[in-house]
Amino acid sequence: MARNATAKKSVKPAKPSYVLDEQVGFILRQVWQRHSAIFARDIGTNLTPTQWAALSKLAETGPCSQNQLGRLTAMDVATIKGVIDRLSARGLTETSQDPEDGRRLVVSLTRAGQQLAEKVAPNALAITRETLAPLDAKERELLMALLNKLR
Repeated sequence: MARNATAKKSVKPAKPSYVLDEQVGFILRQVWQRHSAIFARDIGTNLTPTQWAALSKLAETGPCSQNQLGRLTAMDVATIKGVIDRLSARGLTETSQDPEDGRRLVVSLTRAGQQLAEKVAPNALAITRETLAPLDAKERELLMALLNKLR
């Protein structure tokens, strides 16, 4: 069969200057999606990652102001308020006025919240291990060091 003389040859386009698959934000989002799926599957209770962050930080530090808890868990004011409202509705946290500053709310774990934090901690550790499982020990250590440097 004769080729049409006017047919154009396929030309492979030059590599674009921006390739999505090579961008740190896109890769981090994909890693976060994988981690979130593992978290949802394995946490063992009906907690979101932000709720678990608040519970685990309170178990670690003890009572603190809602504002401070937001800073410690990298949540803005509106987000931490919603998280604490939902945890309090479930009987896992409680708030009280700071005796030294009546404008400040102090958040603490209830007995049920403390028990849940202790019960769920092994699951959370296993989630971290599974998220990092594709890496060997040296790579895990390096990744954590690099991610901490990027904070």
